[in-house]
Amino acid sequence: MERSTVTGKAQVAVGSRQQAAGEQGPRFLPFAVRRLPPGFTLLELMIVITIIIILAAIVLPQYQKTITAAREAVLRDDLYKMRSLLDQYAADKGKLPQSLDDLVSSGYMREKPVDPFTDEADWSVSTGEDPASNTAESGVTNVHSASTETGSDGKPYSEW
Repeated sequence: MERSTVTGKAQVAVGSRQQAAGEQGPRFLPFAVRRLPPGFTLLELMIVITIIIILAAIVLPQYQKTITAAREAVLRDDLYKMRSLLDQYAADKGKLPQSLDDLVSSGYMREKPVDPFTDEADWSVSTGEDPASNTAESGVTNVHSASTETGSDGKPYSEW
């Protein structure tokens, strides 16, 4: 038996407590007093996972609608800006551009914007005669998306 005299009294060291009490071997507790290791039961884990799946099923469609609405807003803005730049180019130069690359090379745009639905800078352009021109030159009159998808308003993006 180990003893320590820190405070002047005999104290039993932790490692030899059973020996000081006169016990031999490990001490067993009754079943009702035993402690189980901490953790979650399978039922608790399944309930939590089910709740997470239900919440994800509710949130996912709204998230997809928000993404589509953001892409549509970007598409509308890009089309509006490119159409106004076509008009500005025609007013400044007296003729329509032959392609969208003419807007870039003339400094009206830094680069062609990327279509948010095709993820490429491929735009469908409409060509025609310039109504304000004295000569019968043709050029780019309008620009549309090259996407084949349908918008939230029911119209294809290629008709916006």
